[in-house]
Amino acid sequence: MAAPGGALNCEDFSMFQEVLKAMRTIDDRIVHGLNTTVPTASFSGKVDATQTCKELYESLMEAHLSRDKAIKSCITETSAVVGQLREERAKDSDNLSIIKQLRKEQTKLKLMQSELNVEEVVNDRSLKVFNERCRIHYTPPKIN
Repeated sequence: MAAPGGALNCEDFSMFQEVLKAMRTIDDRIVHGLNTTVPTASFSGKVDATQTCKELYESLMEAHLSRDKAIKSCITETSAVVGQLREERAKDSDNLSIIKQLRKEQTKLKLMQSELNVEEVVNDRSLKVFNERCRIHYTPPKIN
């Protein structure tokens, strides 16, 4: 699942969060998705629950990987900016605009790193719900 409108904007943290929010739609709607696609015991003959669960699992994994990749890409990009600003500060330690920009970028970097923790919680929750509803229909491959 690609970021809406192309690449993830790492410069503006608010936009970064908005894009992640849009990318997390599949996780936010997993309960509804499972309720509407995975049949209960009385309707089990009408839908191929194994195939439905497999497709849902694959789309979940694709979404999780793309978000993880996007977040880590922005962390790498912001880390490089922080490193560059640190070098500039070392050369000109009295320049307040460099110091202010460095603090701003460091804060943004910490916020982006905290998004990895949020991502872990979102992924765990989605997989828990998935396993509760699909464990009898589909067993995902083991991840090493």
